[in-house]
This record gives sequence, structure tokens and C-alpha cells, in this order.
Amino acid sequence: MRRGNILITILLSLLGFPALAQRPMLNMPDHDEKKYYFGITFGFNMSIYQIAYTKSFALTDTFKSIQPHWQPGFNLGLIGNLKLTRFIDLRFVPELAFTEKRLVFQYGANDSISDRSIEAILMHLPVQLKFKSDRIKNFRFYGLMGGKFDYDLAANSRSHRTDEFLKVSPTDFGVEAGFGFEWYYPNFIFSPEIKISQGLSNELFEDHGLPLTNAIETLRTRMIVFSIHLEG
Repeated sequence: MRRGNILITILLSLLGFPALAQRPMLNMPDHDEKKYYFGITFGFNMSIYQIAYTKSFALTDTFKSIQPHWQPGFNLGLIGNLKLTRFIDLRFVPELAFTEKRLVFQYGANDSISDRSIEAILMHLPVQLKFKSDRIKNFRFYGLMGGKFDYDLAANSRSHRTDEFLKVSPTDFGVEAGFGFEWYYPNFIFSPEIKISQGLSNELFEDHGLPLTNAIETLRTRMIVFSIHLEG
């Protein structure tokens, strides 16, 4: 009887061991108690100009068409996250964003085509509210919304070059929205995120010595950003 009891105990232990082995370990269990934490971010962006044309664009034959196109770039920055409530955080994500906007325009009696790009180095300063779901073991979903201020370190509004085709102002205000996922590892959080950023300011710097300026009334930037955050 004693041997039978020992054998049953061993069998039950062996049967229960795989279930215990398959139970996922909860990483960073005390992380939600932190009032604040920091991280780094890097990402890939696509940006484009949104154009509203002047009345003279339709009434004159200087330009036949002005078409904006998406262009790629990349972002590098830091993250500061402040816990407000169990499900809401305040987040500040200062970044350098290297972007490029492309314009293809057709002009003249011979329908000449010019393909030009405007490069920008943005000091991108967004403040966001982050709305978090409940943590499911080592996973969480979140949405975000907020506002941003951009300063273009490479803006050509004060340029005196004779080959400029368009001038842009260095400052821009806008809004942002997006969503992301968090995977908790033993020492850090891996968080992919996608967001759309919409500029609200008219970035066109009026220099009526440039013919293209007379054809455009407003110039705004739209950007889609895919980021990877590493937080701790």
C-alpha cells in the first residue's frame, strides 16, 4: 500500500509538472505601480504636403498641375511617461524627425515637369494622453491622442538662394492620434506603435518673387509614423 501511494504521488506530480511549466511568468510585476518611467524611441515616417490652391492657379496657365507625393524619413527620440490614473498616462516624446516632402509640378507652354523635394529636420515635441487597457499577463493595448509643436531646423524661410522654388515657415502646430501594443519582458517593455500626425498651421512662407508661391494658398503637413519604443 505504501509503495502504491508513493507511485500515485509521483505520477500526479509528473502530470502536474507540464501545466506548471507552461504557465507564463509575469514579467515586471511591479511596473504598474511606478509613478513615472522613461524610454527611447526610433521609427519610420511617411510625410506629404496637403495643398490648397489660390484662385490664380486656375485662372493662369503658368502651372498646369502641382502634385504632392509621400516620402520616407525616420525619427529618433526619448520618452517620459507620467501615470495619472490606472488607465491614463501623460506622455512627452521629444524627437528629431528627418522628413522629406516631394512636389511634382507641370508648367509652361511645353508642359515641362519638375520634381522637387523639401527636406526638413523637425524638433518634434508632442504631448499625448495614453489610454491603456488592463494588462493581460505580459501584454497590453493602448490608444493615444494629443497635440504637437514642430520646429524645422532646416526651414528655408530666410534663405537668400536664387534657386529656391518654395519657402516654408519653421513652426507648426498640430494634433496626433494612434495606437500601440506593449509586450513585457524581464527588463524592458517592447512597444510597437503607429500614429497619424496632422499639421494645422499654414507652413507656406509668402515670397511672391517665387511663382510657385502665387499658386498655393495653404501648405500643411500630414505624417504617418511607425515607431518602436523600449521602455523601462
